[in-house]
Amino acid sequence: MEAFGTADEPVIDVRDLRMRYGTKDVLDGVNFVARRGEVLALLGPNGAGKTTTIEILEGFRMRSAGEVRVLGDDPATGGERWRARLGVVLQSWRDHGKWRVRELLGHLGTYYADYSTSQINRPWPVDELLEVVGLTGQRDTRIGRLSGGQRRRLDVAIGIVGRPELLFLDEPTVGFDVAARREFHDLVHRLTDVDDTTVLLTTHDLDEAEKLADRILILAGGRIVADGSPDELARRVAGETEVRWTRDGSRYVHSAADATGFVRELFAQYGEDIADLEVRPTSLEDTYMTLVRESEAGRAADAVDVFAAVAR
Repeated sequence: MEAFGTADEPVIDVRDLRMRYGTKDVLDGVNFVARRGEVLALLGPNGAGKTTTIEILEGFRMRSAGEVRVLGDDPATGGERWRARLGVVLQSWRDHGKWRVRELLGHLGTYYADYSTSQINRPWPVDELLEVVGLTGQRDTRIGRLSGGQRRRLDVAIGIVGRPELLFLDEPTVGFDVAARREFHDLVHRLTDVDDTTVLLTTHDLDEAEKLADRILILAGGRIVADGSPDELARRVAGETEVRWTRDGSRYVHSAADATGFVRELFAQYGEDIADLEVRPTSLEDTYMTLVRESEAGRAADAVDVFAAVAR
């Protein structure tokens, strides 16, 4: 096995990660790497081990076996200086509703001041941070009076107030409207492009994953069953294309490896008798949903085989 600590050290390096609860293996040999400035989306059905994986990386849960390095250190022994380099945006965050937005962010920011470096000035100046997350107009508003979308923006601000080098996002845009979601996506791109932040995102929204992620990891059966860019995975799982049409009042469906050639032959044979033509390539979402259905039905191992067979 290669040693950790090379010159081009990854932000996250996970090798043969295992987690067992009693006799159940939740994680069974997970391997992946994340580089600086990269956005990774970790996808998988409920119970696949996403939360366990994230908690191990954050240093909140001890692993059963395997090697893990996050920002060069083992999360199991990471100290406060190491933790100050991380940011976490949870699905929900408990706080006192009487705090005002600006004073809360200013208070939390003081915890990061001692960990400022010549490369990264911590914390993020509060007024600048409020502008970045779109909460300038709510700077003096009590948290308990924020709308759901504004509350989620505050969650994001709390997660990045220390200018993290690695940011964990758990379902970050739940409760966002379309405009707020677009602004959040712009913020993530700014963090990765300008600040070189690495982002590990968990979401059930495949469209969001495809928009944000440089790479998508799919976790099922305790292991990573797919790893690649959205385009790479889409090409790998493309499979056969489904062609639907009607002729003389009857509905037809056919799967074709060469949809263009099949449609050409179809029109050559039947011409104007063809109506309601639909050409629908098998998508990443189709394959992912097959995996989810198999896993939720208690056939996680079958789901892994299904995905692996399609992805080859």
